[in-house]
Amino acid sequence: MASGHIAHCLGSLLSRRGSATVAISGGLHITGAELFDDVRRLAVGLSERGVCPGDVVAVVGFNSVDYMELLLAIPYIGAIIAPLNHRWSFEEATHALQLVRPSAFIFDGSYSSWALRLKESRRFSTIGLYLSMGDPVSTGLAANIVSLDHIKRSSRGSTAMEPVSAPRDVALICFTSGTTGRPKGVAISHTSLIVQSLAKIALVGYGEDDVYLHTAPLCHIGGISSCLAILMAGGCHVLIPKFDAKSAFKAIQEHRVTCFITVPAIMADLLYYARKDKISECKTVTKILNGGGGLSDELINGAYRVFIHAATFSAYGMTEACSSLTFMPINKPELEETNKLSNQSEGVCVGKPAPHVEIRIGRDGSNSSSPPMGKILTRGLHTMVGYWGNNTVDTLEPVRNGWLDTGDTGWIDRTGNLWLMGRHKGRIKSGGENVYPEEVELVLSQHSGVAKAVVFGVPDSRLGEKIVACVSIRDDWRWVDARAEHQGEGKEVSTQILHEHCRIKNLSRLRGEQRL
Repeated sequence: MASGHIAHCLGSLLSRRGSATVAISGGLHITGAELFDDVRRLAVGLSERGVCPGDVVAVVGFNSVDYMELLLAIPYIGAIIAPLNHRWSFEEATHALQLVRPSAFIFDGSYSSWALRLKESRRFSTIGLYLSMGDPVSTGLAANIVSLDHIKRSSRGSTAMEPVSAPRDVALICFTSGTTGRPKGVAISHTSLIVQSLAKIALVGYGEDDVYLHTAPLCHIGGISSCLAILMAGGCHVLIPKFDAKSAFKAIQEHRVTCFITVPAIMADLLYYARKDKISECKTVTKILNGGGGLSDELINGAYRVFIHAATFSAYGMTEACSSLTFMPINKPELEETNKLSNQSEGVCVGKPAPHVEIRIGRDGSNSSSPPMGKILTRGLHTMVGYWGNNTVDTLEPVRNGWLDTGDTGWIDRTGNLWLMGRHKGRIKSGGENVYPEEVELVLSQHSGVAKAVVFGVPDSRLGEKIVACVSIRDDWRWVDARAEHQGEGKEVSTQILHEHCRIKNLSRLRGEQRL
């Protein structure tokens, strides 16, 4: 039976964008025809050097055209790409490598020391091939190391070979630490990546006129899935090695970037730089997709002022679900009511499921809350194949009867919006009550004097756990402790003031028995 393959986007890219620039990195400009040819030559070269269907190929480096080509070339021959987080220490990376046992290791010049230590180690005998992105001489490892450019130039086989898939349709192993601390290898299929890309194209509106700036690393599922969405839409990629606000704004202005993705920290850095560098408006950007946590009202308003023509979307998802599960448009005047909903104390509204995603709330017998609240479960073509271990896909521990447990708790309102309460394991049991830290953090952050709040539980002999909140107050506000006198100027924050704020917001169980 015929099945989808992420490399099938190459044919469409060749026919629609063959002579147009589809990738830019520094002074390098690549056309659709050149990308098509490079990926196929690289795939043939990897095959000629012994990479077989089902093999795992580990990759580490900063964003580059080479890296983007590897995302297609490795799965093209039925192998599985395993991107390593470039922020890891070498010791953290070895845990991931022991998990996936790669047959090849591909690195850029910043990680040549990793390659040297792996070659000298006896623990990684499965790695028979070391390849460099860039000149191997510059890495200091010229002996027995060849570059990807050399492979593309010297491949002798036919580039007319058709894409093949690994067993169980696995294309990618994406690492996530989850709540255990040690990286888990999430095996993701071609099918999952394709349906996720199509969802992003449909809901965010990517097209071949878009110029996409890679703000997210290609070792993260958000960066990978958005990259593939732009490849399938036929847009142009602008790659900077890693995000910093100065480089991002330079790329936006130079290449007339129309879209990018953020997490709250990236958006905060962009807005801070725009203020510092007196960038008042950025008119070319028309689409921003935010993930990795909701944007505060301050960031939403700032984004609307700087990126004046941008439609901004917030997405909720996870690696095990191949990135985004739900989408919600924000910062548009006609959607002002939606934005207000996301600030209620019943959790954080994260929008409605994508068309290919099914979500339900799993409740245990003791939960009688109204509206019904429980574990957020999802099923569909987007869910992972499983966790990778011992050179195969392990049994799905978080899947029951086809439903993937996201590890989060929430509820669904009457209009179909999903509201996120927090993590199962982050839940605080205080005086017999279940308290979700995110719920308390959200209410505290709604106080005008609070910039950020972090809530956690500590052991307590009477309550089981006591709720503790650490708050950061805004620059023009003053903290007043119990012994100080209130000056009555209006911009003061104290424990008593925040207790009263929580009471007004209906968090009555904090009153009188918890600590701020």
